[in-house]
Order: sequence, then C-alpha cells, then structure tokens
Amino acid sequence: MPLIDRDPLLLTPGPLTTSLRTKQAMLHDWGSWDAAFNRMTGQLCRQLLDIVHGAPSHVCVPLQGSGTFAVEAALGTLVPRSGKVLVPDNGAYCARILHILQVLDRAVVHLPFAEGQAMDAAAIGAALQADPAITHVALVHCETGTGIVNPLQEIAAVVAAQGRALIVDAMSSFGALPIDVRATPFEALIAASGKCLEGVPGMGFVLARREALQASAGQCHSLALDLHAQWQYMEKTTQWRFTPPTHVVAALVEALQQYQAEGGQPARGARYAANRERLVQGLQALGLRPLLDAALQSPIIVTFHAPAHPQWSFPAFYEGVRQRGFILYPGKLTQVETFRVGCIGAITPEDVDQVVHAIGATLRQLGLLPGACAA
Repeated sequence: MPLIDRDPLLLTPGPLTTSLRTKQAMLHDWGSWDAAFNRMTGQLCRQLLDIVHGAPSHVCVPLQGSGTFAVEAALGTLVPRSGKVLVPDNGAYCARILHILQVLDRAVVHLPFAEGQAMDAAAIGAALQADPAITHVALVHCETGTGIVNPLQEIAAVVAAQGRALIVDAMSSFGALPIDVRATPFEALIAASGKCLEGVPGMGFVLARREALQASAGQCHSLALDLHAQWQYMEKTTQWRFTPPTHVVAALVEALQQYQAEGGQPARGARYAANRERLVQGLQALGLRPLLDAALQSPIIVTFHAPAHPQWSFPAFYEGVRQRGFILYPGKLTQVETFRVGCIGAITPEDVDQVVHAIGATLRQLGLLPGACAA
C-alpha cells in the first residue's frame, strides 16, 4: 500500500505535476470547429510567440502529439531534401534528432561532445566553416538526459554569422530559461505543452520564421506532420487540419494564465532554480553526487550518480520512493549508472524537502545509509 494517500508528485522532465486549476480546465468538452475553441487556439499561439518576442518575424504552428512529433515535423518541413544538417551531440535527445534525420533521409554531420560537456560554439563554427554544404544546425538547448544547458545564445550567433539556419529543440527550456529571438536568431524553436509551461502532454508547437515556413511548401515527408500545410489551413480557416487535442489546448491556456500571474519566465525560472538548489543540497547531505558541475546544471532536471554499493537496485529504489509519494526517472546515460530528479512542474522548494526525505528513508530501508552512497 502507498504511504501517502494522494497522486504521486512527478519529479520527471514531463509529464509533470500540474495545478488543480489546470486539471479543472479539462472538465469541459470543446467542438473542434467551434468558434470559441478556434479563438482559444489563436490566443494560445499569440501567447506562445510573446514569450520569445516572436511577432511579427515568426509564427506559431501547434501540432497534435508529443514533443518528438513536433521535432520531426520541424525537421521534415524546414530542411529541404537537398539540405544538410549539423547536429552537435552531447546526449540522448541529440541522438534522437540524428535518428529522425536518418529516417527522413536528410544528410547529417555528427559533431559529438562528451556526456556532461557543454557544446562549444567555436567547434560548431569550425564545423560550419569546414563544410559549406551544411544548411542547418539542429541544437538541443537543455539536454534532459543529463540536465545540461547548452550555450544557445553563443551558438545562435555563430550560426547566424555563418549564414546558416538554426533549429532549436527547446522542449525542456521554453518558458523557464530566457530566450529572445531579437537577440538569439533562430529559424525555428520547438517545445511542447507538458513541460515548463506546466500544461498536460499532447501538443507540440513550432515557432518558425515566417519566410522560412513560406518557402517550405512541398518539402515535408508526411501528410500529418507538414507544418506548412498546418499553418496555411489555420491561416485560412482558424481551425486545425485534423482533430485537435481540445482538452490539452484548454489546459494549456489555463496554465499560461497561471504562468503570467506567477511573473512569466523570470519567476518560473527562479522557482525551478530554488527547487534545484534545495534538491542538490539535500541529496548531497545524503552522500549522493550530482553528475554535472554546478555551472553546467540546468534548473530543469538533475542527474545523480547511483550509489556505488552492491545492494543498489534502481527498481527497488524507484518503488520505495514511489510508495512515499514521488515518481523519479532512471538515468539516460550510456557510460555511468545514474538516476534523475526533475525540478519542474507545480512544485515548490517545500515539496522538494519532502522528496529528499523520501529518498533518504528509502535508502535507509534498502540498507544504503548511512555512509554507503558515495561513489
């Protein structure tokens, strides 16, 4: 039996814990052709653009499905079949972009970095200089496999100086970390409803430069994932081309109202940073070590080394913490054993204190405390 009689808090990079108001927004049904719903979609797109000061240079194209659907849609629509994409790679979600491009049969240049090492803008610039055929750079801003933040603004400046197009996977950073298209030029930025905006999963969106989207007609490999066709249909009718995730849209509109009331990106980012600090301090006191140096660590999710102990078992650890009311994530690294704890969602530093308590109690129950956690 669970030790806490409530839904467990999700300490994951999405889906994540949402507020009661956001949940309640899904209690109503909406018609997909209804004028009120179409106005809600239009309002939502304008608000998403405003977060990065995107109007009038960019447009927002929402898309049904998970964030990966939107990533594939952006790459498949905006990169021509004759294009060539440089993919800097320091984690699992960079590798996913590589896989998508391979499936799409787009030419790729792979630029690997070590896990736990931030991407280097100078190395990206050198790769672009070495290969004039590269047309695009596909960048993961926050690599949630480790929690590392890559230097988006510096990389964007290098890409722009080389005259190439930047496509940014900002899935885990949008809304929490500062991004301003006026200072950080990008061809497209991709995010989703169930991340730092604290909506529910089910809708991705792409903030695309208007001229690039206009020029992309006929390039996409897919009917359903064609951003240009989706945008054109919405422009003409205000409606989605295919059945929209109505409840997800309604929840995100409500979540954005709370986002603005909290103080927008600066306040949301500050709360997540406070969650991270409380988490790292608490787990370090238990002998657990973060993977990353503090200077590289995002306020989104923290990766910790697993205890170097023969009794360590992530499934047993996970279940013990879950019984105490919290859901964690396994590690996503290939070289070392880790687990991850998210800092995002409708949670506070006081909630994080309870997470630390639950982790400590579970480690004691498993015979891993005291003194057995250090690697």
